[in-house]
Amino acid sequence: MKLLSVVGARPQFVKLAPIAHAAAAAGVEHVIVHTGQHYDPMLSDVFFTDLSIPAPDVHLGVGSGSHGQQTGAILAALDGVLERERPDWVLVYGDTNSTLAAALSAVKLHLPVAHLEAGLRSFNRAMPEEHNRVLTDHAADLLLAPTTVAASHLRAEGLGGRTIVVGDVMTDVLLTVRDSLSGAPASVLTSAGVSAGDFYVATIHRAENTDDPVHLAEIATSLKALDRPVVLLAHPRLVARSAAAGIDWSGGAVVLHPPLAYPDLLAATMASAGVVTDSGGLQKEAFLLRVPCTTVRTETEWVETVELGWNVLASSAQEIFAGVQRPAPEPTEAAPYGDGHAAERVIQELVGRVG
Repeated sequence: MKLLSVVGARPQFVKLAPIAHAAAAAGVEHVIVHTGQHYDPMLSDVFFTDLSIPAPDVHLGVGSGSHGQQTGAILAALDGVLERERPDWVLVYGDTNSTLAAALSAVKLHLPVAHLEAGLRSFNRAMPEEHNRVLTDHAADLLLAPTTVAASHLRAEGLGGRTIVVGDVMTDVLLTVRDSLSGAPASVLTSAGVSAGDFYVATIHRAENTDDPVHLAEIATSLKALDRPVVLLAHPRLVARSAAAGIDWSGGAVVLHPPLAYPDLLAATMASAGVVTDSGGLQKEAFLLRVPCTTVRTETEWVETVELGWNVLASSAQEIFAGVQRPAPEPTEAAPYGDGHAAERVIQELVGRVG
């Protein structure tokens, strides 16, 4: 069987890692296409090294641009690649512009499409990610749902016949990387000058938070006022939008820090007192590591993290402040995101359906 994976952003590289390993173990020919949607080395290339992912076979190098420009550039560049490779399956990951463009290119060429992490819904149509995931689900031939909740969303949209619950591949890679860290001290303790258990990890990058100067200033105010140092991993989008809006992160609790490689991010999260983020991936990673999370959004696709008390949603400065400093959650043994073998199930499904 010949599998072609299309990835382009940090969460997709993490999801690719266990798929690449499972494909190799099963003897599957695997072509990796990197769209170049994330072009900063700390958000892209370093993940291939740190997670032992084979180097991409094709790099489209599309770079930045508006949603339409980026999606269109990827779509145009992929057609020739897919025509040349003619894979048995095109596997698309998550909810980025790369996801939607790859799905559209493949279906137009009558190539089977499987969507990994299908069925997630925020029910917020203002989010570009919501458009991407809904359109991709309705275009794809096979929907690989990470949870029973995601599968129920797909059934409600009439897509139950294409859906199978495989578990969450992010759980696969997180458990592997967590176990490999072997208790070594987190690098961020030295690089940010903080103490284990006495700091927060923060990431802010979504358009709804960064593109509104008033709201971004409110987030900055809340983080700077927290009771412990806040190691803010400064995504390029945050840096650019803050500079344009004249927002100064200095003075107060915030310690600006470059983005971390994935193992270092997990180590930092485990060493922290809590996480503040608008990232879908980090919400779930915090839950799996049993670290309290405050999500700077009005909704989440990972509703299980909220229902189990390990994540709270916050928008205003007061809500963020209260969420981060809330009492510790109740311990739980719940495992809504699977057992760490989702990638093996994905490859088994794809191989079993060829022909």
